[in-house]
Amino acid sequence: MESTMRFCPIGTIRTGFALPQGTPVQGAYAGGATGTVELLPEFVPGLKDLAGFDRIWLLYWLDRTAPPQLEVVPYLDSKPHGVFATRSPCRPNAIGMSVVRLMGVEGATLWVADVDMLDGTPLLDIKPYVPAFDVFAVERVGWCEGITKHTCKTADNRFAPVSPTTG
Repeated sequence: MESTMRFCPIGTIRTGFALPQGTPVQGAYAGGATGTVELLPEFVPGLKDLAGFDRIWLLYWLDRTAPPQLEVVPYLDSKPHGVFATRSPCRPNAIGMSVVRLMGVEGATLWVADVDMLDGTPLLDIKPYVPAFDVFAVERVGWCEGITKHTCKTADNRFAPVSPTTG
């Protein structure tokens, strides 16, 4: 059964990353890379009390990724996995999520760090990061067992859309 949903961006994420190549594959690997979130004016009242949080979740549309693939070779491994067992951007619904550090709120602009998204990414939602809700002790992490937070990784072009100029 086919159904559709409509999402309207609430703003735009601005970063120093114009192309997927060289962009951190996760915010934990961003090395403090900074950016801004520019909210549309009608959503500014929704920022009330957000400045009291150290970190926030950004949910966004992965608007410059390749078509969906149900099996992918993720950035942090050399073997194929089901897309739902990865953070690959080539998903049936290309929704991205990142936890970023909130450095400040000024009008319609959020100053953020640990960004891992491309410049101009459409923002869908903002939620506060609350350790009491968002941190869990786990015993299993699947194929990610050997990955450490200190592994610095940036993207290559494996999930870039194919075009006449890129092949």
